[in-house]
Amino acid sequence: MKRIGILTAGGDTPALNATILGAVRSANEAHVEVVGLLNGFASFFQARAPHVILNPLFQAIPQLDPTRGGTILGSSRTYVNDEDQTLLQLIAKRIESLQLDGLICIGGDGTLNGLQPICDMVPTVLAPKTIDNDLGLNFIGEADQWVKDSQNEGEEYRKDPHPTGLDENFEIQKMINYATPGYATAVYEVAEGVRRVRTTAESHHRVAVIEVMGRHSGYLALGSSYGQPDMVLIPEYQFNIEEVAERVRQIYRHQQHAVIVCGEGIVGDDGREYGATSGSTDPSGNVLLTGAAANLAESLLESIGEDFFLSSGHFQSAKSAFFTRKVGHTQRGGRPLQFDRFYASQLGGNATEMLLDGENNSVSTLQWDPESGFTVDRHDASLFRDKFGEIHARTIHPTFYNSSLLQISEQGRQYLHPIFAGAIGAEDTEFIRQSLFDFGNLYHGYKSVNVEIAKLTRYLET
Repeated sequence: MKRIGILTAGGDTPALNATILGAVRSANEAHVEVVGLLNGFASFFQARAPHVILNPLFQAIPQLDPTRGGTILGSSRTYVNDEDQTLLQLIAKRIESLQLDGLICIGGDGTLNGLQPICDMVPTVLAPKTIDNDLGLNFIGEADQWVKDSQNEGEEYRKDPHPTGLDENFEIQKMINYATPGYATAVYEVAEGVRRVRTTAESHHRVAVIEVMGRHSGYLALGSSYGQPDMVLIPEYQFNIEEVAERVRQIYRHQQHAVIVCGEGIVGDDGREYGATSGSTDPSGNVLLTGAAANLAESLLESIGEDFFLSSGHFQSAKSAFFTRKVGHTQRGGRPLQFDRFYASQLGGNATEMLLDGENNSVSTLQWDPESGFTVDRHDASLFRDKFGEIHARTIHPTFYNSSLLQISEQGRQYLHPIFAGAIGAEDTEFIRQSLFDFGNLYHGYKSVNVEIAKLTRYLET
């Protein structure tokens, strides 16, 4: 193997460049050239396939900084349609023209689904990334729990208990891909956001509802527990709005304010999807989830009643008792924490070694056990597929959540601890101290790496 390609697909996450650098460093040791494909799979859709040589003379280019957030290669949500034979032929031709002997795709479950047609053209492996922490399995065989329901408007999936009872013997050390790069940094942003919103809610005797990302997986909401919210609502648990309202009353009577964190994909026990306010979709075909916090606040006010808040003497209008905030895209951006930088690099390097070992359609994974701590491993992509050939986002195991208290459980705490015990390095805090209020920032504008990458970009001859 003399030349491999690498691309970043899907939404950006904080540690993508660290993953790329890890892959490049392993390739340097093996004297393998690495071609960075620009803007994800979209590079293959263009006749000239824009790309960058990431390790000329087997030295990583200086723009490849593991502390830089986002990706210097650019990303997109463009995926390969395995039914478009004309497109597949063009992509195969471009891979041949680029002289690629292998390909590393950095992405999540959508990328793992999308790379399958490429595996028939060139050996391809996945290095995981996602702030949602939803690429993986709670246990081997979990994919077999998915069943398909045929509805009037199409097909829907649901998870049933495992037919052999495998899900009854859950242990966190048996999870496949324990955590994904980007998750720790995103949780840092979420937890800090919760703490900042708390002081406003407390000072003004209000109820704050904070919405976090994650789609139908509640790992980000679960991680927000580090910010000490009073309640956490996750998409995996279908809550009763009246029970949540009563809990708000109890908390408010005690401390004159409340802070609630909800995932953007939360669902009530009546089937209401609080975040699915429109039928629009993102470029990957996922229904856009927006408005969960606002809709939840509105429902809580209706259930609790205006008199409860008006009688407190703090408000002239009961509506002002609630305010909502979305942590938003700050969860996805910025400088990655030490945990994400280090293990992203390890997973990227492992992906290169997997290609050199002849792997195809495989996933570089991060494992954990009490004796060894975190280690990298590899698993065949078929392990993640259900009986219909689909790969689903990992959801929180039920033991991680206390549905009675609407908070993280003891098992959930034990799961998070190995990730975050040393997630922040001394250099992370020092970077903030030295860089944020640097006097020079007032004189010099931001210099985008895109400008430098454009100067290095190469194209195929047409």
